[in-house]
Amino acid sequence: MSLKFLSWPASWGRQSKSSATIAIAIVILLLFLWLLAIPLAHIPSPIGENAQEFAKATRITVELAIIAGVIGVVLGVIAALGKLSRFGIIRLISGFYIWVIRGTPLLVQILFVYLALPIFIPSLQFSDFTSAAIALALNAGAYNAEAIRSGLLAVPKGQVEAAQSLGLSAWHTATDIVFPQAFKVALPPLVNNFIALLKDTSLAYAIGVVELTNVGNRIQAETFQPIPTLMTTAVIYLLLTTILTQISNAVERRFDVEGRQS
Repeated sequence: MSLKFLSWPASWGRQSKSSATIAIAIVILLLFLWLLAIPLAHIPSPIGENAQEFAKATRITVELAIIAGVIGVVLGVIAALGKLSRFGIIRLISGFYIWVIRGTPLLVQILFVYLALPIFIPSLQFSDFTSAAIALALNAGAYNAEAIRSGLLAVPKGQVEAAQSLGLSAWHTATDIVFPQAFKVALPPLVNNFIALLKDTSLAYAIGVVELTNVGNRIQAETFQPIPTLMTTAVIYLLLTTILTQISNAVERRFDVEGRQS
């Protein structure tokens, strides 16, 4: 599905169309989160009487995904730079982090942060939401690290050498030459990772976070009506990922990731 059915002014360029699509998709997302309870309230039992709970759980799901996604990008940049570091110990630490996180199930990571981490470090007592956000961010960071590292390696070394020959500092070489190009290469997998992260938030129900899957599961257990509750849960996830896909596609066009000029 796409917002391409909208008719943009002929004078608008690719960037203007993409920016408008991003703005419209964000507005649609906010309206969806704000007004979701209204259409749900008109659906027969057991959805109608639990419309507010579905709406609140949907907002918690999106909030969890955004917090974990932002922290995951930061961790991904740090881990990617560490993996490319000239210092062996830093490469070893970054590689170990990526290896452990990518080699273990996300559910185990969530349970570890919530149940096992406070045993090792008693001062780290987190709420269920914070524990889920930390585990999801750590998981996303490991996958983002590989995407960002691929982007950094895709930048030709000649451009770095040219920047250095022009007298640019290491900071300006990184921020003005390397990272903008690496970002374009890494953007599609980063966006895909975020959409996958949104769906992975459903695993937070295992530690009691009242997100969308948790609410759907609880209502179907109370009413013994799994079909309407699970269908409603699935449709809400589908609508969320559809809106996010519109935003991600527009972001890719905005930055001309594939070199398209249409």
